[in-house]
Amino acid sequence: MKPISAHLTLPDLKRLAQSGEIDTVITAFTDHYGRLMGKRFDAGFFLSHAAREGTHCCNYLLTTDAEMEPVPGYAFANWELGYGDFHILPDLATLRRLSWQDRTALVHCDVDHVDLAPRSILKRQAALAAKAGYEAMAASELEYYIFRDTYRDAARKDYRSLEPLGWYLEDYNILQGTREEFYTASVRRHLKASGIAVENSKGEWGLGQHEINVRYGPILQMADDHTLYKQCLKEVAEQCGVSVTFMAKQAAGQAGSGCHVHLSLRKGGRNAFAGNKKLGPVSGSDIFRWFLGGWLAHVPEFMVFYAPTINSYKRFEDLSWAPTRLAWSHDNRTAGFRVVGHGESLRIECRIPGADINPYLVFAAALASGLDGIANRIEPPPVFEGDVYAARSLPRVPYSLAEAIGRFESSEFVKTALGAPVAAHYAHFYRSEQRAYDRAVTDWERRRYFEKI
Repeated sequence: MKPISAHLTLPDLKRLAQSGEIDTVITAFTDHYGRLMGKRFDAGFFLSHAAREGTHCCNYLLTTDAEMEPVPGYAFANWELGYGDFHILPDLATLRRLSWQDRTALVHCDVDHVDLAPRSILKRQAALAAKAGYEAMAASELEYYIFRDTYRDAARKDYRSLEPLGWYLEDYNILQGTREEFYTASVRRHLKASGIAVENSKGEWGLGQHEINVRYGPILQMADDHTLYKQCLKEVAEQCGVSVTFMAKQAAGQAGSGCHVHLSLRKGGRNAFAGNKKLGPVSGSDIFRWFLGGWLAHVPEFMVFYAPTINSYKRFEDLSWAPTRLAWSHDNRTAGFRVVGHGESLRIECRIPGADINPYLVFAAALASGLDGIANRIEPPPVFEGDVYAARSLPRVPYSLAEAIGRFESSEFVKTALGAPVAAHYAHFYRSEQRAYDRAVTDWERRRYFEKI
């Protein structure tokens, strides 16, 4: 009998359930924030019922804030409608065992007939790409900070005075990385054992900041993997007695945490970006040029997907490794768009998204923008050479969530790409996030105004 891999078929799961190696199956989808929501099933019941029939969850899960409070004002679900259920259906191609959880498997689910669910939004854009003859390939590089404090201790401290796992800047530093291997190596091994191909890990430019890179793949698979490896990082941190954060800017004076997105298109088994036409120092195809042009052109309208929280915009500081202006360059880390590779490896890296993103929404925005660039032959601006931070004439990324919401709401392209009801739903989500912050009184305000005014 051949060994069973991390990726499971239903017959595989049945054998493992009968032997007692798996007794729990998680059915999960993401909310707006990219958090996994769902249920844990007895493996036998999943096999006999939920695998084919799916299950139900309360539809308020696509209307809550970060504290799980239902937010009024959504047309999709509200108190007047009684907060009913929606149906979630397992995508059985994603069924896998999780090595870091005891006797447990997980399957990603689609929220059935709900266009505004994050996975549904990405699937629509991937289908449009396929209709045009393209398969989108993607990778995401997720950065995070590690602290010696447990999550419970961090909460007791009100998330103040936490101790980073590293005590000096550790970008590529092997010694500091070695001190963190008790955690990082465990995550790498669990990801690999759970069917997510790991490339490498490395220290980043912050105290206790790190990243683990996983291998690129088809865009929907990459979004699923991103969601799962973020979950793995958090849950293994819990097991190791440490904590991690994916805040885009966890502390003033420290580097922000980004999620650099790499994207290319394939057609007929080849990279559709490859070609011999010169665009500055890069040789590529018209498809590459127009995709880059469209992606760049629509960033301001879709900025809420790339930077979804109040905190996201505090990452965009000059000379901080985070991009602040809209330009593209060849292998230049000061640019929002960095073109790397050549020939079959040619791809576009967008450095704008933070680690706090929902990957389904970011990939959907990127794909919709690039496909529009191809359809309308949108030319990118000339290649920028030099320090983008010093180029004051270049357009900036939006300064705040409030500014980004305004651009999102007024964009006809967003309404066309997402559908007007979906666009309105997400505009309300981001408006609600902004209002929650506007009502808050912060430590900064107390320190500045309690005595001094």
